[in-house]
Amino acid sequence: MENSVRRLSLISNHLGQHIPKYTWFKPDGWGFTDTKFFLNKQNQVYLGGNRYLDSGKILPSFAQFFQDQGLEFANKSTIQKSIPVDPPVRNQDFLDRIKQFSFYVTEEDQDRAFHSHGHTLQEMFIVKFGKFDRTVDLVVYPETEEHVGNIVKLANELNVVLVPYGGGTNVTHALQLDPNEKRTICSVDLSKLSKVKEVNKESMTAVVEAGIAGKDLEKELLKHGVCCGHEPDSVEFSTLGGWISTNASGMKKNIYGNIDDIVLTIRIVTPLGTWEKPCNAPRMSTGPDVNRVLIGSEGLFGIITSATIKVKPLPAHKAYDSYVFPNFELGTKFMKFLGVNNIRPASVRLVDNMQFQFALSLKPAEHSIFKHFMDRVKKFYLLTIKGFDPKQICACTLVYEGNKEVVDLQQHQIDEVARNFKGLRGGPENGLRGYFLTYMIAYLRDFGMEYDLVAESFETAISWDKLDNLLKSLPKCIEAACAARGVKKRPFVSSRITQVYDTGACVYVYFGFFHTGVPDPVKVYCEVEDEAREEILRCGGSLSHHHGVGKLRKKFMNKCVGEPALSILRGVKKEVDPKNIFANGNLI
Repeated sequence: MENSVRRLSLISNHLGQHIPKYTWFKPDGWGFTDTKFFLNKQNQVYLGGNRYLDSGKILPSFAQFFQDQGLEFANKSTIQKSIPVDPPVRNQDFLDRIKQFSFYVTEEDQDRAFHSHGHTLQEMFIVKFGKFDRTVDLVVYPETEEHVGNIVKLANELNVVLVPYGGGTNVTHALQLDPNEKRTICSVDLSKLSKVKEVNKESMTAVVEAGIAGKDLEKELLKHGVCCGHEPDSVEFSTLGGWISTNASGMKKNIYGNIDDIVLTIRIVTPLGTWEKPCNAPRMSTGPDVNRVLIGSEGLFGIITSATIKVKPLPAHKAYDSYVFPNFELGTKFMKFLGVNNIRPASVRLVDNMQFQFALSLKPAEHSIFKHFMDRVKKFYLLTIKGFDPKQICACTLVYEGNKEVVDLQQHQIDEVARNFKGLRGGPENGLRGYFLTYMIAYLRDFGMEYDLVAESFETAISWDKLDNLLKSLPKCIEAACAARGVKKRPFVSSRITQVYDTGACVYVYFGFFHTGVPDPVKVYCEVEDEAREEILRCGGSLSHHHGVGKLRKKFMNKCVGEPALSILRGVKKEVDPKNIFANGNLI
């Protein structure tokens, strides 16, 4: 299915036709249109489609897990068939002149709605049940940097707002539009700027257009025997330009770096013209690095069209692994030891007991008698012989990449460290399953929303000395905030440590509640999330580790970076974009 869609898209591009993204990416939720969790007549959950590890399989324990959290399958919501939109605000001069260029332009309602939101809980609730206050008025699909330059020049001349659009996967309200904006708003979809233009294997660099999605980038680089290695959880759909705009991080940053480590130069089209740092030397001491102003700029200054990035040889060996620890406290100490002592495989993640139980519930029915027997033996050994408490166990999943000697050494080192913290090896299959779960989270949220569950994740970075306090205080804060707002059932709160550094870690928090009987669940959710964010900041955590700010967290920026820093950003914005053509309202 995926390959046929890709082929059709390539053919249509060649013929000058256009295949809307919403024909293969859900217009009313996350991910591929053929992938979804369903409930059958026996109240068993199964995963539709054929793309993923457990596609087409029944998950016999999953329904019970959610019922234990408070889900009632009788409370199924009806999702609207399409998002209602108002007629476009039309700048006829802009529309007439933009159509003279040889790229696709549309005012079609579904395209406009699709390009007017990201994937926060609030936005998904509107997609399924409501109406946006403001949608873009038209969508354009430039195919070259010259096209982008023409769009920006014309918009600047005719006072039209431009909103760059990459994969649309943001969770910060970055694409949310100002309902009071009277000008025409044009979404600039960069999906047709998706080529790897050059690979330099001597310097190990590549010049890549900004609209390429992560999976497609790796497929193209594979042809040259190299890789980028940047793998955020949204890697199937998010784009290089989006990664740069949000200052993204990938799960394998221990080897390949975060996006700010990977990018050498950025090419951006602004109202003042097109700019790129003229030298891609490995390091420069020439005053403040303008790259650092553009990385994380969230579409404020212009449209990123391409970047020169570092590439690396394909890893000769790749392995998954996993460990279980008696409790989250010991698992956290294990993670801290790896970070402080620089023992870091490509990826290492620790999930708490709630997520451990959640992962177990997603295991499909096992038809092999021998495997079923062995699973029971392992469970007996873990719980009876070793004395692990099933309500305390946490799990760690790992990915190793590199030559076999390096991987073997890392595995031996980590095995010794894990034993020192009472860890037991769970094996590669469980490690692989742990990373499969990464791709399922947003699909699972869509499933839950059909049954009165509102849920979201948010993240932070925090130093090691403040981590324990955060992990203890945040669940209490969320539970108290929910209770104060009339949420009757105990909220779902779960944590995982997803990245380790010398001085600290990245922490993800998953939070949700069943809103049956709650008058305005989205309002309640937003208020609780704001209280949780205040608690994170009080504990010494960052506003964001890699999701960015957008408009969702903009209210906290003064507290986090200070007024002088915001004044500098406003000054750059005013100089680069004096008419505020890029009026997305993010960051400042």
